[in-house]
Amino acid sequence: MNAVAPMTDERPVEQARPAAKTPILEMRGISQIFPGVKALDGVSIALYPGEVTALIGENGAGKSTLVKILTGIYRPTEGEILIDGTPVTFTSAQAATDAGVTAIHQETVLFDELTVAENIFLGHAPRTRFRTIDWRAMNTRAAELLHALESEIDPTIRLKDLSIAQRHLIAIARALSVEARIVIMDEPTAALSRKEIDDLFRIVEGLKRQGAAILFISHKFDEVYEIAENFAVFRDGRAVGHGRLAKTPQDEIVRLMVGRDVANVFPKIEVSIGSTVLSVKNYCHPTEYRDISFELKRGEILGVYGLIGAGRSELCQSLFGVTQPSSGALTLEGTPVSIRSPRDAIAAGIVYVPEERGRHGLALPMPIFQNMSLPSLTKTSRSGFLKAANELALARQYAERLDLRAAALSVPVGTLSGGNQQKVVIGKWLATQPKVIILDEPTKGIDIGSKAAVHGFISQLASEGLSIIMVSSELPEILGMSDRVLVMREGLSAGIFDRPQLNPETLVRAATGNA
Repeated sequence: MNAVAPMTDERPVEQARPAAKTPILEMRGISQIFPGVKALDGVSIALYPGEVTALIGENGAGKSTLVKILTGIYRPTEGEILIDGTPVTFTSAQAATDAGVTAIHQETVLFDELTVAENIFLGHAPRTRFRTIDWRAMNTRAAELLHALESEIDPTIRLKDLSIAQRHLIAIARALSVEARIVIMDEPTAALSRKEIDDLFRIVEGLKRQGAAILFISHKFDEVYEIAENFAVFRDGRAVGHGRLAKTPQDEIVRLMVGRDVANVFPKIEVSIGSTVLSVKNYCHPTEYRDISFELKRGEILGVYGLIGAGRSELCQSLFGVTQPSSGALTLEGTPVSIRSPRDAIAAGIVYVPEERGRHGLALPMPIFQNMSLPSLTKTSRSGFLKAANELALARQYAERLDLRAAALSVPVGTLSGGNQQKVVIGKWLATQPKVIILDEPTKGIDIGSKAAVHGFISQLASEGLSIIMVSSELPEILGMSDRVLVMREGLSAGIFDRPQLNPETLVRAATGNA
């Protein structure tokens, strides 16, 4: 039998399973039609007790729409949902929750001014016999949930006092507080370190032992193969394949995702590295890093690797003037420079593509062409007045160069996929004609097809002589794209490694201190 179930009329043919299991949840022939758009076209998927099914697809494949149907936000135009073989209709998010469906999103909405326990039990707090909130029971139950997650966070402290990783843990506890049988995990590891990912996967194994059915959405194939038994692939709103992961090579899943082979996800062009462009000497910050020194050469891609909290992003933000170092020297093309603000950095020729492109890199409601021209207003204005024609011309130049996929340059940038949003951020900074571009997690949250395109463009920029600093938590990206790698650990430099020295074991040992 083939490893991948083929498609007939765009619907999966049922594949024999190694064990006789009945699905907890089935979605049959689901279509979702919006004005002018068919977001889902007759897709089917089944989730089994004690198993993880990975939902895989490029941005825009229909994954988010399916999740919104499953959590009661949308009602499907066509098709049916069955739980334990019985048809159900989710008229609201609460109806989905009542049926045992819960979701852990990449960016779950939490509230800074509420306590940990209040965030966990928001909307379903335990009540006294007088129907008022039972605060003691709520705090006790929250502590029990956190303890089960191997966390001793005080349930009475406010959320704003927690780290990003701790907030993510609260989101997981909130989802688990409803004792769901069907758990959706939508990019749950995006903000987690390797240790935190391992902790999450232990939680997933516990849910499997309890008989929960889990839908796991991730762009990271190493995680998919580590945690999931089954997969379903969506492309352009259609289900194009499903099967058992153990029998299916990664290349086949990639081919299903993109409709073609992605032979080289890291299309690095070998270039002749030039002279030193940027020199950083003994850079220190009062709390984030200290004694960081390195050189960046023309045409070089310098990878920066380390665990969360190592100080990588904080260092790059100082180079861009977002924060100030307490000491150290910066030299650009042999000339000492002082970067006191992003304006100073841009004027000097240093630009920064942030990790959180939606929050810090783009004005999502504004059109693409205005986002593209924001750092270059002096080029697109005349006598102090902006010229829309000049803005459009500038945006068109870089949209074509980056192969931006959009209906028009006038559409809001927030309507684009993650990969195309990233192209807009890169394009707006390239329009300033920089000497150094800092890319902080350049492919975070984007699919493998878009990753290959972004990597190809990064490599092309290096071949044209641009100097690149690339921060990444993904080892394959660091290994595949870097000429040299600076490894940081707890705010210190743990070593700089040339390309011939690059291998996973060396970098992980340096990042963790396990020599």
